[in-house]
Amino acid sequence: MHFLPQELDDYIVAHSEDEPELLQQLTRETYQKILQPIMLSGAYQGRILSMISKLAHPKTILELGTFTGYATLCLAEGLQDSGVIHTIDINEELVDFQRKYFDASKYGSKIHQHLGNALNIIPTIDITFDLVFIDADKPNYVNYFNLIINKMNSGGIIISDNVLWHGKVLESVNDNDAATKTLLEYNRLLKEDPRVETILLPIRDGLTISRMK
Repeated sequence: MHFLPQELDDYIVAHSEDEPELLQQLTRETYQKILQPIMLSGAYQGRILSMISKLAHPKTILELGTFTGYATLCLAEGLQDSGVIHTIDINEELVDFQRKYFDASKYGSKIHQHLGNALNIIPTIDITFDLVFIDADKPNYVNYFNLIINKMNSGGIIISDNVLWHGKVLESVNDNDAATKTLLEYNRLLKEDPRVETILLPIRDGLTISRMK
């Protein structure tokens, strides 16, 4: 979802950092071979993720929802030299695709893939995190937050994607719309939880940045 006129959006992209060639290749192959390529973060949001990671300079990153690895590589750009990123996805068919691009980058050895249900995997990762990116199944956003909040380092950052959900957060919610219901609850949680300070940005489909106090 775009909140700005296309002409202005194009101007913003044109005057932002260029997308690296490897990520351009990843995007092309995703659109050629993978279902639902719209799930990619995309060039502009990818540069935002990269910038946040570079500003935070994290040693440990957790990503929920790898897809084809685009955002993973963007986040990896800000890792410390000894840093690691753990990324979780439930789709077994994407593992080899992800690894091909991870290993084609200079971050391959720092990226640890996990296959399966994130709700089960998160408790098994025995480290704390400087940066977390949540971009997985929307009905579990609150559950993910509750799992990671006590694994965050002081000053750590939680980035949450799709929090405006195509504008559905302003519409009447159907009883069977679990995703929208959860996102409404999640947005309230981030606003009200005293452990974090939060700002919601109208970037693409809504991007929230929350900082641990």
